[in-house]
Amino acid sequence: MSENSFVPLPGSERGPVANAQPAGDLDDATRIEVTLVTRRREALPAEMVTGPETISRDELGARHGTDPADLALIRDVLGRFGLTVTGTDAGARRVTVTGPISAFSQAFGATLHQVSAPRRMANGGVAQHRYRTGGLHVPAELDGVVLAVLGLDDRPQASPQIRRAPGIEAAAAGPAAPTSYTPLQVAQAYNFPAGTDGTGQTIAIIELGGGFGANDLDSYFSGLGIAAPSVTAVGVDGGSNAAGQDPQGADGEVLLDIEVAGAAAPGASQVVYFAPNSDRGFVDAVTTAVHASPTPTVVSISWGQAEDSWTGQARTALDQAFADAAALGVTVTAAAGDNGSGDRGTDGKAHADFPASSPHALACGGTSLRVNPATGAVSAETVWNDGSHGGATGGGVSDTFGLPGWQAPAGVPGQAGTGHAGRGVPDVAGNADPATGYQVRVDGQSMVVGGTSAVAPLWAALICRLAQARGQSFGLMQPLLYAGVSAGTTAAGFRDITQGTNGAYTAGPGWDACTGLGVPDGAALVARLGGH
Repeated sequence: MSENSFVPLPGSERGPVANAQPAGDLDDATRIEVTLVTRRREALPAEMVTGPETISRDELGARHGTDPADLALIRDVLGRFGLTVTGTDAGARRVTVTGPISAFSQAFGATLHQVSAPRRMANGGVAQHRYRTGGLHVPAELDGVVLAVLGLDDRPQASPQIRRAPGIEAAAAGPAAPTSYTPLQVAQAYNFPAGTDGTGQTIAIIELGGGFGANDLDSYFSGLGIAAPSVTAVGVDGGSNAAGQDPQGADGEVLLDIEVAGAAAPGASQVVYFAPNSDRGFVDAVTTAVHASPTPTVVSISWGQAEDSWTGQARTALDQAFADAAALGVTVTAAAGDNGSGDRGTDGKAHADFPASSPHALACGGTSLRVNPATGAVSAETVWNDGSHGGATGGGVSDTFGLPGWQAPAGVPGQAGTGHAGRGVPDVAGNADPATGYQVRVDGQSMVVGGTSAVAPLWAALICRLAQARGQSFGLMQPLLYAGVSAGTTAAGFRDITQGTNGAYTAGPGWDACTGLGVPDGAALVARLGGH
């Protein structure tokens, strides 16, 4: 076979970025770093993913990781182009490759440009990044061996699913006066199991920007009258804990995640993984967290974007990382999105948010919660949709992932507008309306925030407390949560939310594409899952 023979890399096609503007020339001699995702030595058995059987990290790597022969082949083939393998993780099937842009262009057929484009952040601004359109190729010897090439184009990939509380004028125009709760009060409303605090469990939190400072955490948790949890920062792909930059930016997401999880499960340790906001950074952060030692109980993700904004290779790589998590006994919680059934699409059609749409992630939708803070008694709870203010829970039917067998009995409808059958989003829900939001502290400022960003760490905290009660972790929870469910019926361990809409979908009895199975009754879930 000719060493100059190439084949297309399936799923690598990149579309254009809206409003991208040229931002100077790239120097072909500039050295960059890219992540390759390889094939598995052996397929991961379905029963290993759906549980309850799990596997150790060493076993996963030995049986289902990168074959040493494939790694040697990658080193040899890419070495001919002047590219160097600088890091490997066989268990996670990741290979880090470094070299000049010119060499990557030759090996993978990428024509890269430097552009600036609007940031996907609440405070706006622009970001400069490398950019390509179209598909990639790989040397023919690596056909089927290399499944993804991530990081050549490092455009911002995801948005934080956080919403600030509306202003006084906007709130006055809404259906009810704004209120707010501490995460402790929300946990009380959802009857988180008594006698648990997450001790012995670890929550991994994925962040694609921002940071946290010890002063904020000490002040916040002391104000709640509880000890601050153990929180450790880990940098991935050059990312770092950059605290105190902007309370209206990514710091808000970071502190929301830590403070909600830490208040609702103060005994659980937290490890926060900071990576650049790119498809490579996202995948590398998740795989680093999933394969960490000790193995986390749960990975919480509050970042995402509509399915069609991802390349197929990146979606598959992240979904397979979640499958690894399930096999290792790790649960992944993911925010379902804050932009209703359209998920920021401009085509007027319904879209699901990824990574929440992965069948290997527990998708977390949003509600508007009215509760007596003193007693914890819930007076009302509906689908979160603030209409003209622009925020509503994501939810719908996946374009990409088929309907899982464990979800089929729940009565997932066809996709709005097309009738397409697919994975239904979300699975579960919790308070997300910023008008009934969470009291947090960000960069020295007290504020109220919401969004499905809050629901992912809230459920992560609950899962840690359930794991503590049960004495073991869960991995993929959906087969347990959907067991015995039928269309139009309330699942055991849940309170059904039957009022409201997120646009194309309307809540009703049983599972729906606004709030999934409903909001948790933590004590009932302990009993259902066999806790003690």
